[in-house]
Amino acid sequence: MKRWGTMGLVLAFVVPAIPAHAAEAVNLVLNWTPTADHSPFYYAKAQGWYEKAGIDLTIETGKGSGVSALKVGSGGSPFGIADLATMLVARGKGADDVAVMSIYANTGQTFYWLKTYGVNGVKDFPGHKIGNPPGDASRVMWPAFAKAVGIAPDSVNFVNIGPTAKIAALKTHAVDIISDFYNEHDLKLKEFGSDLAFLNWKDMGLNPYGNSLIVNGEFLKKNPRFAQDFVKITQKAFAACVANVDPCLKALLDQVSGLDEQVQRNQWERIKYLMTDEFTTTKALGWIDGERMKKDYDLVQTYLGMEKPFPVENAFTIKMLDTSIKMDASKMKP
Repeated sequence: MKRWGTMGLVLAFVVPAIPAHAAEAVNLVLNWTPTADHSPFYYAKAQGWYEKAGIDLTIETGKGSGVSALKVGSGGSPFGIADLATMLVARGKGADDVAVMSIYANTGQTFYWLKTYGVNGVKDFPGHKIGNPPGDASRVMWPAFAKAVGIAPDSVNFVNIGPTAKIAALKTHAVDIISDFYNEHDLKLKEFGSDLAFLNWKDMGLNPYGNSLIVNGEFLKKNPRFAQDFVKITQKAFAACVANVDPCLKALLDQVSGLDEQVQRNQWERIKYLMTDEFTTTKALGWIDGERMKKDYDLVQTYLGMEKPFPVENAFTIKMLDTSIKMDASKMKP
């Protein structure tokens, strides 16, 4: 098993100068249980990058984007990871969330089913059971997807299953369909082979921003420099992991039990695809485009309604990003 990258790589990603004050304890609530897409946070923490910037970081396991968006928006955690469209839903309910960095420039939302279960496409979804947790972003956004593809939102039955039980639930036919992120695509291919069918939301013309780094709005106002340091370190960590994922996976596996290295390595290859678009490769890694955000807001407004409408430009900022750090698309496997 490969371990650490070269010292040159580590030195290439410089973090902010060591502050004179003691480190401030802050929490980052994830969208789900830690996997490869979270490895850059563990890598930067293991390297001491956050600590050197005065950030004493605790990483908390999440229970879905809906939960993390509400926790950050209520001030229960200063930082979090959430599907961006789901965050807009939460903000429309009064959550004080601001997106500061996209992680998935492309949506990872995907439905999976088995052909032998009598589902041949999205038009066959009605009358079937879809398995996912209540806080799953795909369930939160389901009415938008259903209306976009021309089926009734109430035509399916949702079954509550944990994020790690989705494949088992599909295999035992406890459910007919599951929603999951595309980064775990290889696990399903290995388990189901040619019987597996899937549909990524992007293929239906729905490509809202996916997982993103969000911050509590009040915290951001009071601590702009602190938040900027956090964002820039996170950018550098993701760029370092794109360049060489080996030390990042080591940092993850050292702190999180029960993960298979090869599975996580396969996930990371899919994640690099989800991170890449015209903006992250030319503007900055983590860039959030204003026009796309308007489309995402309109998507939520049209299909879900917005309890408390707000100017979409208040829901995100790119001012925290280091524009010298860009996504290296050459690192994606063909």
